[in-house]
Amino acid sequence: MTNRVLITGSSRGIGKAIAIKLAENGFDIALHFHSNHSAAAEVQQTLSALGVNVSLLQFDIGDRPAVKQAIEADIAEHGAYYGVILNAGINHDTAFPAMTENEWDSVIHTNLDGFYNVIHPTIMPMVQARKGGRIITLASVSGIAGNRGQVNYSASKAGIIGATKALSLELAKRKITVNCIAPGLIETDMVSDFPTDLVNQMVPMKRMGKPNEIAGLANFLLSDDAAYITRQVISVNGGMI
Repeated sequence: MTNRVLITGSSRGIGKAIAIKLAENGFDIALHFHSNHSAAAEVQQTLSALGVNVSLLQFDIGDRPAVKQAIEADIAEHGAYYGVILNAGINHDTAFPAMTENEWDSVIHTNLDGFYNVIHPTIMPMVQARKGGRIITLASVSGIAGNRGQVNYSASKAGIIGATKALSLELAKRKITVNCIAPGLIETDMVSDFPTDLVNQMVPMKRMGKPNEIAGLANFLLSDDAAYITRQVISVNGGMI
């Protein structure tokens, strides 16, 4: 088994930053995207220039049959993943009394069902390879503390935290670590319109985080130095909570 890592939602933002950081450190990458093929192809070119092998996977993480088919085919061709990083997710923010059924269902379906859809087909090949492994999920400060206007998103991310902790117990004896990174406000498209004065009020460090600051932690959690770290939720939020 090669040191290959699947990263969902890796054509932009935090996922892209993680992919580049891991490639810089010699990991081969399974680069997932949903719909923006041109952006994914650009990232693929960047990673290939760093001398690593890159495969492209396209699917909607909420579409269980499509996810299963794509991941199983990729594993059949290239072998089991050493690492899986569940990064892709969506938000539909609104006050709960005004939240539609679709706004609730779509966020829970994509973010929380995506945990099962993506990680489940990767587990047994990783176990059967008998070389350990790393699973990293991305939650949010909202999944720890909640946030007004994000009842659906907060619920989905809190669910990911619980699932991460439970899965870590099942896989610990297999030398597969399972951890969660919980970012705060990070400079991505999701918060591109966030007012600066509100950032200054909410974040003691008076700035948003950068995708590279998440990527550095992910790279560490994939390293041998993190072999004894599992079942943890690590916050990267500038002191918000």
